[in-house]
Amino acid sequence: MIDIQRLRVLQEVAVHGSFSKAATALLLTPSAVSQQIAALERSVGAPVVQRSARGTSLTEPGRLLVESADTIHAELAHVQHEIGRLANGSQDTLTVATFTSGGQRLLPSALTRLHTRHPNVLLTVIEGEVAESLARVKSGEADLALAYHFDGPPPVRDGDRNSLQWTPVMDDPMFIVLPAAHRLAGRSSIALAELAQDRWVHGCIQIAQQINTFAALAGFEPQVSCSTTDYVFAQSLVAAGVGVALIPQVALAPGSGVAIAELQAPRPCRHIGIVVKRRRTRTIVNDLIAELTTA
Repeated sequence: MIDIQRLRVLQEVAVHGSFSKAATALLLTPSAVSQQIAALERSVGAPVVQRSARGTSLTEPGRLLVESADTIHAELAHVQHEIGRLANGSQDTLTVATFTSGGQRLLPSALTRLHTRHPNVLLTVIEGEVAESLARVKSGEADLALAYHFDGPPPVRDGDRNSLQWTPVMDDPMFIVLPAAHRLAGRSSIALAELAQDRWVHGCIQIAQQINTFAALAGFEPQVSCSTTDYVFAQSLVAAGVGVALIPQVALAPGSGVAIAELQAPRPCRHIGIVVKRRRTRTIVNDLIAELTTA
C-alpha cells in the first residue's frame, strides 16, 4: 500500500529538486525526507528518485507517482469538502470553467434548465483559456469544464493518467466574416486562397495558428491587421473595415456592417466538449452534462 504522506514528500522533492529544499518546505529534516523516500521506494519496489551531485530528479516510476499524487490529493480534498458540506447541511455547489464563446452561447440555456432541477445550487462560473480550465478540473477547483480543440485528438484521451474524461458536445465549423462592402460579400462560400491579399483580424491565438496553417496550404502568408482575444471585438473591427476574420459558428455575431460566408474545404473545425473527472459521482454534474449534450 502506498502511503499518501510519502507521496506528498515525493511531490515536494520533485518541485524543489533536492531533499534539503523539500525538507525546508515540509518543515522536516533532510534525513526525515530521505527516510520517507526510501520507505516509498520499498513499498513500490522501484527507485523513484535519481540522486546526483546536481540534485535529484524523478525516475519514470517517480513521475508516474507524482502524476497520480496530484489527482489523489485533489480527490481527497474534494471528498473532504463534500463530507463537510453534508455534515453541516451546507448549500450544494457547482463550479464550471469555460472558454468565453462557449460560455456565452452554450452555458446560459443549460444552466437555466439545470436551475429548475436544482434551484438551491450555489453556482460559480470561471472564464479562462482551455488549458487553465483543464487544470482547474484536475485540481478539483472546478467540477466541469467546457472546452474545445481543433482537428486532431482532444486534449483528454482514453488512457491518459490525469484521470480526466472528454465528452463531445458539438462540432463548431468556421466561417469567414467580411466587411459588408467587401468584394466577396454576398457569396455563400469562399475559398481561403481568395483572401490572400486581404488583411486579417484574429479573434484568438489558436485561430491565428489555424489561419497560418491553412493559408500555407493555400500558398500565401496572411497579413495581420489586428490580434485580439475576443471574437465579438474582432467582428466589430471587421465591420469597421479593418480586415476579414475567421470566426467559429458559436461566436458569430451577425449584424449590420458584416457579411458571413462558409469557408470552403480544406478548413479547420473547432470541436467542443466537456471535461470532468473520470470518477464523477455527483448528480448535479451529471445533470449539467446531460443538459449540455442534449441541447
